[in-house]
Amino acid sequence: MQTAIVIGATGLIGRALVRQLLAHEEVGNVKVFTRRPTGIVDAALDERLVDFDDLQRWAPDVTGDALFSALGTTRKKAGSKAVQRKVDVDYQLGVASAAAANGVSNYLLVSSLGANAGSRWFYPRIKGELEVAVQTLGFRTVAIFRPSVLTGERDHARPGERLGELGARAFGTLPMLRGYRPIAGDTVARAMVNTALSELPQDTIWFESDAIHVAAEGRS
Repeated sequence: MQTAIVIGATGLIGRALVRQLLAHEEVGNVKVFTRRPTGIVDAALDERLVDFDDLQRWAPDVTGDALFSALGTTRKKAGSKAVQRKVDVDYQLGVASAAAANGVSNYLLVSSLGANAGSRWFYPRIKGELEVAVQTLGFRTVAIFRPSVLTGERDHARPGERLGELGARAFGTLPMLRGYRPIAGDTVARAMVNTALSELPQDTIWFESDAIHVAAEGRS
């Protein structure tokens, strides 16, 4: 992979993605579009501070071999469902559309466990809506990762996710609920990088939480 593109680079998975891509000998350049600096310094990092509400200004620059989309927010941080949907769906779909139009072949998306465009619940519904939409853009491969509760160091504490992690750890010890066990952001990132550097089918592929663990171990 000559050039990897990352959005959501300051989040838990996004930061890990950038670091892992930069460290990989098969990746020549990492192009990051972000609202605030990542704080990462590397000769192979092409970091661009952008306004996601002004995508048309920088859309022609969304070029490369694979787009890694790890952008997302919470309702509390966004302040409303409308703003959360803008970040979790509109921004990501806009960048994905630009990438597809520019000939980017592969798209790797961080979605969520239980994503379902037909859900009655807001969060899994918007995640599912994005999954459906990106499959229509013409990428050669769409790889969708649906992790359970994420663990790892964040810039901002999320007490609700901490409670979810504790619950997931308890229930995840039961064999029938292994898919709900917490998963580290680093592990999700490693699975995405390994997948992008493997021989990809011309299709949409999904990775539920257990499959993410397997993919993370599949390639160094």
